[in-house]
Amino acid sequence: MKIARWVGVAGEAGDSGPLTHGFVEDDRVIPFGDGLTVAEVLARGLPGLAAVRAGADEAAAVPLAEVTLRAPLDPASVRDFVAFEEHVEGVSAGVEGRSFVAPEWYEAPTFYFTNPHTISGPLDLLRPPVTERLDFELEVALVVGGVDGSDGANLDVGSAAAHIFGYTIMNDWSARDLQGREMKVRLGPAKGKDFGMTLGPWIVTADELAGYEDAEGFLAVRAEVYVNDELIGHDLVSNAGWPFPEFVVYASRNSRVVPGDVLGSGTVGNGGCLAELWGRNGSLTPPPLREGDEVRMVVEGIGELVNRVGAPVAAPPVPAARVRPRIRHRA
Repeated sequence: MKIARWVGVAGEAGDSGPLTHGFVEDDRVIPFGDGLTVAEVLARGLPGLAAVRAGADEAAAVPLAEVTLRAPLDPASVRDFVAFEEHVEGVSAGVEGRSFVAPEWYEAPTFYFTNPHTISGPLDLLRPPVTERLDFELEVALVVGGVDGSDGANLDVGSAAAHIFGYTIMNDWSARDLQGREMKVRLGPAKGKDFGMTLGPWIVTADELAGYEDAEGFLAVRAEVYVNDELIGHDLVSNAGWPFPEFVVYASRNSRVVPGDVLGSGTVGNGGCLAELWGRNGSLTPPPLREGDEVRMVVEGIGELVNRVGAPVAAPPVPAARVRPRIRHRA
């Protein structure tokens, strides 16, 4: 099944109207019954989805072409992993000046937390910061659902899989010049990333993609990204160093995952972002994104996510650090 959120007007971003939550089936959208929201459906988990579908408001169904899809959820939190070795090789060269995969990368699926308050959806216009190196990142994200009797803490691989409600496409927009400066301080990416992340077009339930799992449990779906209709990168998501349930295991270690959490796979290899190609090519080839560029991501079994780059937003300046005298007591 596919679940989504939409407004009742078809067109570009900026269309207004009440937000409706429900199913996408073929060329129709069907609201949940009883005013249910995506967040409430995620909390019920996959076992409860059949009952939600049985109670859907068929009388209120409308053609998909007559609505505008929004981001499929407001995430409780967003963790983004860096799980593709090929991506790390290329981006380290492009951002840090040398291709290097730290030995620690192989030990565990490292992630960072990003901003759940700047989530956008299909057709939304990206308003980036002022940057000379705007980039996309092609990813698949899992969405956590509820599991009866589980608090989502310290999960093992077997129990972690049950917490995967479904999958969506993720575009982790990146300002590489800002990111490069920040990470020299050994923190970040911070302002190099937190201005925008796009999710969509919907959440596809995990059972829909089960047939794509290989013998080792990796999700072998093809992922592609186009800029202005030119294919820039493509990969199989099964080239990640860890399968999706192991992301959940690591995220829950000495912590919790809860319904509505989003866990990104990290950027796929073979051109999943421009920075990987800049590092491999030794130049800004292909060029950074500019105002007016269209980025289209296509993931087998999930769908297509399209956005356009808008004008950059100049932010108020922040003064540089002042050298302080390090006195220990007030005069």
